[in-house]
Amino acid sequence: MTSPVPERIFHIATAADWRRTLGTGTYTTSTAGRTLAEEGFIHASRRDQVQGVFDRYYRSAGEHLLLLTIDPTRLTDAEVRVEAVGDDTYPHVYGPINRSAVVDASPLDRRGRPETVTSLWVKGMALRMGIAVAVMLLVAVVVTVVL
Repeated sequence: MTSPVPERIFHIATAADWRRTLGTGTYTTSTAGRTLAEEGFIHASRRDQVQGVFDRYYRSAGEHLLLLTIDPTRLTDAEVRVEAVGDDTYPHVYGPINRSAVVDASPLDRRGRPETVTSLWVKGMALRMGIAVAVMLLVAVVVTVVL
């Protein structure tokens, strides 16, 4: 008995792999450090499995990660099979993922949670404020030394 394919499936991608996809139109990374050609399929998950996958395989990735949301009905050169892995089932994509099948690509934070527009804005503002404070301190030191 096979499990039905979920309406949406998910895949954790590095930002570098996703940038390549934007240029080529197809995504071919199976999992961290392995290609579709090496693995034979692209690992995916249901939404409720994403955190566990992140914790097991990506927590120490050391690079920017994205959560790709894939609509299986939009895949043009691939099929999704839900297969048993241990005590659970996971969707596997047999073939390349065309860019148009990815309906969302959300940045993940260090804990594996999708970033919101607000959290990205706050991080950007904090960085800018830190730079501004550092510049003001540097100017104050230079002025003090010169005077």
